[in-house]
Amino acid sequence: MELIIRIYLALMFVSIYMFFFFIILVFKNKDKLFYSPVPKSYPFVSILIPAYNEEDSIAGTIDHVLNLDYPKEKLEIIVINDGSKDRTKDVILRYVKSNENVRLLDKPNSGKADSLNKGIKMSKGELIAVVDSDSFPSKDSLRKLVGLFDDPQMGAVTSFVSVRNSKETVLTKIQEIEYLFMGWARKILDFVDSVYVTNGPLSIYRRKYVDKVGGFDPKSITEDIDITWNMLSHDYKTGMCLDARVSTVAPSKFKDWFRQRTRWGMGGLQAISKYRKIFFRKGMFGAFVLPFVSLSIILSLFGFFFSLYLLLKSLAITFYTIFYSSLAKASLFHWNNFLFYPSIIFIYLIFLFVISISYYNYILTRTSHQKGFSLKGFFKMSFYTLIYLLIYPIVWIVSIYRYSTNDMKW
Repeated sequence: MELIIRIYLALMFVSIYMFFFFIILVFKNKDKLFYSPVPKSYPFVSILIPAYNEEDSIAGTIDHVLNLDYPKEKLEIIVINDGSKDRTKDVILRYVKSNENVRLLDKPNSGKADSLNKGIKMSKGELIAVVDSDSFPSKDSLRKLVGLFDDPQMGAVTSFVSVRNSKETVLTKIQEIEYLFMGWARKILDFVDSVYVTNGPLSIYRRKYVDKVGGFDPKSITEDIDITWNMLSHDYKTGMCLDARVSTVAPSKFKDWFRQRTRWGMGGLQAISKYRKIFFRKGMFGAFVLPFVSLSIILSLFGFFFSLYLLLKSLAITFYTIFYSSLAKASLFHWNNFLFYPSIIFIYLIFLFVISISYYNYILTRTSHQKGFSLKGFFKMSFYTLIYLLIYPIVWIVSIYRYSTNDMKW
């Protein structure tokens, strides 16, 4: 029992420490949250759009890219048909014929990383932008991201992603909250040079640094994580602009969601294994990013199993109390059973819940998702905090199992 208490107190300390670490960063940099520098110049940008069986969304993606507020003479769009079996290629060809800035790279299916590497080879941009074929950048997003490259050490920058189909199902509504929090967290990490994911919906890379680190890794199932960690391991900077927005289509069915998140999990484990020798070495990447990501996974799993332990223990005590009371023909109910004596665990959980909900409400307000307190928003945040985050470690359990058995298909 003493060991359990010590473990629990350690968990309390780490979780509260990390929470207030983020809070301090937010208020220390609150005037810089939505900062997007005006570019000193407009370098040539090659936008790569890899697509596989995306006939329903590719047209909308290309339309949004063509509508970007950026000098057209400094822009080329390369749409990569990665062996699609539907009408994706036909849709792309319509744009190629009607827009001189749009080019098609048609190739057999070989994965997103290989598609991007081939697209880079035929591109001529100083900067390489990657846009997923089911994502829709806002008109000013490219210009706001490009301004961050005035820093010569900047290797990659990423955008703020929202869920385009958030009203479709309960699952997409919860993901809407999740994506907001993920984007916010990445921006906060930007203040300590620790943006460790440049997301697929819209990110930009400095071409010469991509070449120096060897391009996108075809062996990685999450090429966006790997290229970011590769940049960081070579001491290049990564950044995030909270004001550069892009919307994307999130999975609306549980099976698709679970498949996507398992892939993210396995990709994260791949990256940790690949860069494990840099732990506690080589700047913020080794000293903070790798330990932070690894500790987040460990705490998530520990919290899940500890909660499961407490639940099973409570059920066991209740079962044996009822069982032995019935054998002894004693009363099952006593007045003391109805008296509430809050434990330190209960007080801690209530405290963590209250400050989490307050913080999440602040995030939703600052990102213009809602104005002030909303009862509907409160219930969505409560569900996200109490249910979604509690069961999410199941994704990690499956990801770890599949990674350990080398089952990397997705």
